Amino acid sequence: MKTKNKILEIKDLYVNYGAIKAIKGIDINVNKGEIVTLIGANGAGKTTTLDTIVSLVKAKSGVIKLGEEEITNVPSDKIIQKGIALSPEGRRIFSNLTVYENLLMGAYTRTDQEEIKKDFEWVYSLFPRLKERRKQKGGTLSGGEQQMLAIARALMSRPKILMLDEPSLGLAPLLVKEVFEIIKKINSEGTTVLLVEQNAKAALDVADYAYVLETGIITMEGPANEIANNPDVRAAYLGG
Repeated sequence: MKTKNKILEIKDLYVNYGAIKAIKGIDINVNKGEIVTLIGANGAGKTTTLDTIVSLVKAKSGVIKLGEEEITNVPSDKIIQKGIALSPEGRRIFSNLTVYENLLMGAYTRTDQEEIKKDFEWVYSLFPRLKERRKQKGGTLSGGEQQMLAIARALMSRPKILMLDEPSLGLAPLLVKEVFEIIKKINSEGTTVLLVEQNAKAALDVADYAYVLETGIITMEGPANEIANNPDVRAAYLGG
């Protein structure tokens, strides 16, 4: 991969859960302006990778850099301030807060009130349904709307990199299509995306570059269209 616009670099990363070696020396690069996807079966270590980038899980060894700055094991709130946001698996919205209050929580590290107002309008333009439901409690939204809220909340920190963990999980096919269209739009407006997704076909359709993760090891990487056409990937993840 090109190094000149590298925004995120993971080098020789190891992560353990007690005696279990979850991540075994992986290297990942994300270039500015790209959508990079990490595909793999359940339990391959995809979520652990994202959680380690934002210090929800501690790295045993290895280096994580944002631009030129090392951020390995830097506290999570500081990482958000530096420009990485995570929309977690399972959405984890605040169900007792309104849509508006959930979005406000996404901007909690920021003090630029005028820009925050502009970003509300931006996320409402991306997700018109959230604008319609801004006074509703998060817990009353449909699954698809909650997923949109989780993504919008992450965007409210105005990240350099938006990390999405299984955004299509549990959604009807039509909604999956809509969510991926929105991911493309977010990217086209300048946000770099690191996408973890079990729906390998949908992920490879939107991504520029892809990594295949199997039991904590990267077994393959390359331009997303090449990975999509690889016979082993087709057999394992794309239904032959």
